[in-house]
Amino acid sequence: MFAKKIRVLLPIVMLVLSMHSYAQLRDSIQFSLLTCSPGTEIYSLFGHTAIRYRNFTQKKDLVFNYGMFSFSTPNFIYRFVKGETDYQLGVNEFRYFEAEYMLRGSYVYEQILNLKQDEKLKLQNLLFTNYLPQNRVYRYNYFYDNCTTRAIIQIEKSIDGEVIYPAPPSGKTFRGIVHEFTRGYQWEEFGIDLCLGAEADKEIGLRQQMFSPFYTLDFADKAYIKDINGQTRPLVLKKETIVQAEKQSDAEKCFPLSPMACAIAFMLINLVISLIQVVKVKIYFLYDLILYLLQGVSGCIIAFLFFFSVHPTVGSNWMIVLLNPIPLIYLPFMLYNDIKHKKDKYHVINLAYLTIFILAWTVIPQEFNLSVLPLALGLLFNALSHVLVYKRMK
Repeated sequence: MFAKKIRVLLPIVMLVLSMHSYAQLRDSIQFSLLTCSPGTEIYSLFGHTAIRYRNFTQKKDLVFNYGMFSFSTPNFIYRFVKGETDYQLGVNEFRYFEAEYMLRGSYVYEQILNLKQDEKLKLQNLLFTNYLPQNRVYRYNYFYDNCTTRAIIQIEKSIDGEVIYPAPPSGKTFRGIVHEFTRGYQWEEFGIDLCLGAEADKEIGLRQQMFSPFYTLDFADKAYIKDINGQTRPLVLKKETIVQAEKQSDAEKCFPLSPMACAIAFMLINLVISLIQVVKVKIYFLYDLILYLLQGVSGCIIAFLFFFSVHPTVGSNWMIVLLNPIPLIYLPFMLYNDIKHKKDKYHVINLAYLTIFILAWTVIPQEFNLSVLPLALGLLFNALSHVLVYKRMK
């Protein structure tokens, strides 16, 4: 009789235990989207995104970080300029991640994701598969394939349904979003502007805007999931600030003069030297050596990005009109003509060329950094002085 009762009750007990185990399993895993506020280094000015994985049963608290790279990688600078930088997925304990950003003085925001159990298991499998040695390295692309886009794509892949995001703000461009995060860092903004071309000034949609960690943070906050049965639920269950740190001052790192101040100083120096050359009817060939050497070297960098780099948007850069290798290539002939007091048609052509560039400033389909205008005027003054000196010599 007792054995019979056991046989009847055993399946019920097993069912209750399995349901309890499933409930524990269901609640034992939690995924969050982490967004870190900007740092002071140029690679950290735009913030950062990572995925937090918590397994309460196994007492794991890990961060999956698609933004790992090393400056010690062979030929790092060359590969970075060429657009062939390799990043990789790194995994470390949350406590180390937290300590790093607290030490850096950055806030970390956590958005707990509203995922079902099967979606959590799928995302867990995706991330651990991505972390396999043969999968963890990827070719980084700042606008289209970065730590933020990688993280959000893995989350979307795990969801049985579709993530519906809010309508994006209109009129946004890659350059415009970059400028939002380079305020106060004028030299970094100036350098980025010199490299980005006209493509960076085209209006972009939601998916392109999500290259930015904080745009993704905002979109995720307002997004919802529409599952295969048509039911909806918010993507984010809860949002909180989990690291609060006072941002460290970087004032001592700031160069005292802005790019605009330096550009105006450059223009005035060229204006003064040009006037002296015209009055004395004399060309200072050593100044030409320095001036056109700097212009030519800068032009080599812009030309390399324009013709050889696979970075997005740099191949449409109208700055190549102003900065290109031609002055460097022609420099020996220019110096020879300067020393021999021979008329050089290069400066006549250069004068016309620079005049057209300045007059066409507003119609060129690219947003230039305003510091470029006094730079162009400084070069124009130098070219004009050569033309006037040769005319007076004649």
